[in-house]
Amino acid sequence: MYLEFRHLRTIRAIHDSGGLAKAAAVLNITQSALSHQVKGLEAQVGMELFHRRSKPMKLSPAGQRLLRLAERILPEIAAVEEEFMALKSGRSGRLHIAIECHACFDWLFPVLDGLRRSWPDIDVDIRLRLAFDAIEALRREEVDFVISSDPVDVAGISFKPLFDYEPRFVAAANHPIADKPFVTAEDFADEMLITYPVERAKIDAFTQLLSPAGIEPRAIRQVEMTEVILMLVAAGRGVTVLPDWVLREVKYNPDYITRPITKTGLTKRMYAAIRTEDATKPYIANMIRLARSEPVKLQRGQPAPK
Repeated sequence: MYLEFRHLRTIRAIHDSGGLAKAAAVLNITQSALSHQVKGLEAQVGMELFHRRSKPMKLSPAGQRLLRLAERILPEIAAVEEEFMALKSGRSGRLHIAIECHACFDWLFPVLDGLRRSWPDIDVDIRLRLAFDAIEALRREEVDFVISSDPVDVAGISFKPLFDYEPRFVAAANHPIADKPFVTAEDFADEMLITYPVERAKIDAFTQLLSPAGIEPRAIRQVEMTEVILMLVAAGRGVTVLPDWVLREVKYNPDYITRPITKTGLTKRMYAAIRTEDATKPYIANMIRLARSEPVKLQRGQPAPK
């Protein structure tokens, strides 16, 4: 037996309409064409699908079996068709994110909340395990959006500038550096530097200051969470360098001091890396717009959404 979706639609239409004439109108075909289709289907099945003498027409036991199949299959087909239409129109899609920046979670979650409100059908996920190979994962289409401060030249990958930020020195309020208006590379030589657990090439304190100056801190301690880093700093267990958007509350907390790094301060830029072919997708463009505005609110001292 060879069944097509149109056969299932026919069975359902006749059952719902109670007759060939009304079902033909629903299916937008002639009554004779519908009658011919039913006869062909019955020939395949080898038995009648309808009791034709009854009014309205009623399904035979074989017809009831096909109706149950139609009621299970046709809604699934309609859902897939709707998904394909949504994908084609840009209303639906996937946005899997990799982050080369531990501190970015502070502003990323408000960004994703804003994206969810505008694009509820987008499948959003954060792929933490791919953070150390994010750009290659983007190229392999394992992720769709990478947050990075280190643009590289990779064919098919575009880096979109998001915002500039200032890495700042943070120490306990009673730290001797509290008397200085800014810090230099030499000020780190006798310090325990607390960083996120990433390679030096991803740490602003090294890339922007210490490595170019040839200065090594007394010791390095790696800590996963920003809150724990700040707790250790407040306890005098070390110093750290954090981006300005993290410090919106710290700078008003009497347990800490924050200072610019060098007399003129440091500036770094954050980027969104995407596949070049995805640049025209409307939800990707919306994500970039949100990622440009939310961090600036934190830099200006506005509280993060709860």
